Amino acid sequence: MNRPVTLADLARVAGTSPSTASRALSGRGYVSAGARTRLQEAAERLGYVPNASARTLKQQTSRVVGVAVSDLGNPFYANLAAGIEQTLREADFQMVLVSDNSDESQELACARAFLAMRAAGVIITPADRSAAALLARNGVAVVEVDRQLADVPCDAVVLDNARGAREATDHLLELGHRRIALLMADTDWTSDAGRLQGYVQALDEAGVEVDERLILPVAFHAPDAEDRIGRLVAEERPTAIFAANNTLAERAWHVLRRRRLRLPRDVSLVGFDDVPWMTMVDPGITAVVQPILEMGRAAAQLLLRRAEDPDCPRTVQMLESTLVRRGSTGPPPAHP
Repeated sequence: MNRPVTLADLARVAGTSPSTASRALSGRGYVSAGARTRLQEAAERLGYVPNASARTLKQQTSRVVGVAVSDLGNPFYANLAAGIEQTLREADFQMVLVSDNSDESQELACARAFLAMRAAGVIITPADRSAAALLARNGVAVVEVDRQLADVPCDAVVLDNARGAREATDHLLELGHRRIALLMADTDWTSDAGRLQGYVQALDEAGVEVDERLILPVAFHAPDAEDRIGRLVAEERPTAIFAANNTLAERAWHVLRRRRLRLPRDVSLVGFDDVPWMTMVDPGITAVVQPILEMGRAAAQLLLRRAEDPDCPRTVQMLESTLVRRGSTGPPPAHP
């Protein structure tokens, strides 16, 4: 056949009506055992694929869940999506995954696309409030993951970022460091605010004055990021660097290599997020480890729960990180 196989084709081959074929393949309504068997065999033989668009129009929703993440090139978001997909697949939902590159206009375009396909819900690592607001106005369930920005209350799965950053900073303080630089994303996101808060809390509790010159906010995809990190290292002479995400940790590592500064003899380095390269270099990088797959699975479970019961109580689930100590951290040098 030079066209898609239809229910009418199956009904004709199996000797039933199209309505009987629809009930047999959807599992809704009575169909005799013999007719069901003939229709299933005909569907397999002819390669029948249900028309998802027609089903969506009839039911006003689909079994598709939209997932919008900030950067698919970042292992954090790729692993997060993997956790979401595993849980959705087990529940017989499909995931449509897009990357908005942390751009507000792209994120809004993604939200419109999910509305057009009548997605059953959307999981989002929000870059702005607009997309979640648009989805909520149109009755689409939203789960925020990694950070919370929506003005309209919705379910969310986040990390205790303040605790993770405090533990990383405490580790460096316990080693004797007092000039600890913080590299952080230049955003107003709750994740970055929490990591700054944890860093400041750890210094305050240790009686170490916060030096604003050691805090470097860096915009996403900033072309001069490594130049700015290099100037910080040269001018402020930190004995340790805490990079509050994995991309900044990688850029800091490259800067230190180019300057022939040895880890941890000349400077210590801690990263937030444990990604593969951190165990492939020598010495390995001390890192705050997020339960990324668990975060994705939890977000999918909250969305599925909301699909079953739209009026269930709003849930914000907070997960905990762990600090993995490797060779990149040690006591400060005697003569920095």
